[in-house]
Parts: sequence; C-alpha cells; structure tokens
Amino acid sequence: MSLEITSSKPPLRVMLASPRGFCAGVDRAIQIVEKSLEKYGAPVYVRHEIVHNRHVVDRLKAMGAIFVEELDECPPDRPVIFSAHGVPKAVPAEAKSRNMLFLDATCPLVSKVHVEAERHFDAGREIILIGHAGHPEVIGTMGQLPAGAVALVETVEDAMRFQPKDPKKLAFATQTTLSVDDTAAIVSVLQERFPAMAAPHKEDICYATTNRQDAVKRLAQGADLLLVIGSQNSSNSVRLVEVGLRAGAKAAQLIDDAGSLDWLWLNGVSSIGITAGASAPERLVEGLIEALSQRFEVTVEEINPVRETVTFKLPRLLSEGADISGA
Repeated sequence: MSLEITSSKPPLRVMLASPRGFCAGVDRAIQIVEKSLEKYGAPVYVRHEIVHNRHVVDRLKAMGAIFVEELDECPPDRPVIFSAHGVPKAVPAEAKSRNMLFLDATCPLVSKVHVEAERHFDAGREIILIGHAGHPEVIGTMGQLPAGAVALVETVEDAMRFQPKDPKKLAFATQTTLSVDDTAAIVSVLQERFPAMAAPHKEDICYATTNRQDAVKRLAQGADLLLVIGSQNSSNSVRLVEVGLRAGAKAAQLIDDAGSLDWLWLNGVSSIGITAGASAPERLVEGLIEALSQRFEVTVEEINPVRETVTFKLPRLLSEGADISGA
C-alpha cells in the first residue's frame, strides 16, 4: 500500500527581480566602513547613515561604527567617513581645518554629477538639479557650488514654472536614484521650454537604479502583490514601489524585512514579486522567502536574470601599507 503525501499549504509563486539589492556604490561604501574598523579600530565615525538601510546601519553599529549627523559630533582623533550620498564641499573643508582623518565613501556615480555641475558652473551656466528636496544626495550636489548657482526642480509642475536667469545659459543634472520615467517627463518639459539647455554627458540616473526599475517592470504584471525590501528613507526603494504599481502590479508594499510583512496582504494572493532596493542586503530577501515558506508551498523563479559586473575601487587610505600621516 502506498500513501500519497500532499502539502496542506496553499501554493505561492514567488518571482524574484534581477538585479536587486546591493549596487557597486553601496557595496563600496559598506566596505569602506568595515575596512576602516579593521585598520583603525573602533570607534570609527560616519557622517549620516552610510547607506539608507536600517539593517546595514545596525550591523555596522554593532561592529563599532558611530553614526552622527555633523562633524562637530566627532572627536578630531578618530577617523570619520562621509556617506555614499555625498557631502557639500564645506564638510571636507571643515575636516581638513580640524586635521581629521577622513574617508569619502561618496558613490563615484554621484561624484560624477558633482564634477559635471562644476563644469557647467565654470562655463557660466545656471544649473537645474532634478531631485527631491532634503535628500542627502541633493544637499551634497547643491553644496558643491555657491548658493543660488543650482535651482532644484522636483516635478513637472516645477519645470513648467521655472524661470531661468538666462535661457541660453542653462544645464541640468539629476539625483541618481530617481524614477527614470518621472525624470524623463520633467526633462522633456525643460527641453521643450529651453532647447539650448545642456544635458549630462551621460545620464545621471545610475545604472543600478535603472536596472532595478527595469527588473520590476518585467515582473510587475504577473504579480498579485509586489514586495520591495528597503527602508522608508531609501529613495531608490520608494521609487521601486511606484514603478511597480505603474507597471501593473495589483498591489505593492515597501517593507524593512520579513518581520514587517502583514499576512493580511496575502489573502487571495497566488503570485508575489520580490525585489530589494540598492541598499538592502540579499539576506533580507532570503529571510522573506523563508518566512513565506512557513505558510505556503513556495516555488521560486528569477525573472530574466541580469548580472551586474560594475565594481569601484576603495580609497587609497585603505590599501595595504598606506601612509596615513598628515591625512
């Protein structure tokens, strides 16, 4: 006699976006904190959250990192690290004036925006920055230049209202973590109004933001529910929720981790799309799938896998044998 064992759990199709999670800039920034702790010992100070993810920040705190908002909270005899979002020029200038050892974890793609903004300014152009007011990256980019040199535009309506000092001497730049589609709409309005406006040499929205939004679009239409793992203050994670809904997901939620999941969201759901913002560790995705497996018969498939190969070098001060005297 043979017994057929069947699962009492309801079936659930889990579709994973690819790529998802850490980008090269985030990975580099986290490594800078980790290797600084190895090289200089604890504590190491970090100005602002190194990346916008609670789990990453809490893990680094446990290793000996101390997170502050301003340099005056840091003692002059301990290393300080600037976050991946970038800082105004006044910050490293202050660190130098206090003879502090500092390491800059600004994402190289954010630094590229800084360099382009300065180039346009030197050419006599007024700069329009498309981004979100108050975001550290926007504060850092605007802080590269004198007050009034950069005008912030957040929406299509802002773009329609904007009045330049000279329409023939304009350039635009963007925050690297914006919605690709929203930004395109704003740029379209600006270009129609100001045909002579100079554009970035290469699009400012970074490859990782674009790739993750494209991946969400690929899986959204087949998902009853889209779950985006990321913190509430993570711009790129918030954008993934918005992009997913626009692309056809029936519902979408931003969650910190599996513990943030409301099981009522899964009533009547047979397929879930899962992705993670660029600052969210892959272990949180694994934890979410494990939690779902406790209640459902889960089948997991990665949708159109895309592998990213971009890497960024660490600062010279973290290389073996680097001389830190006078830094």
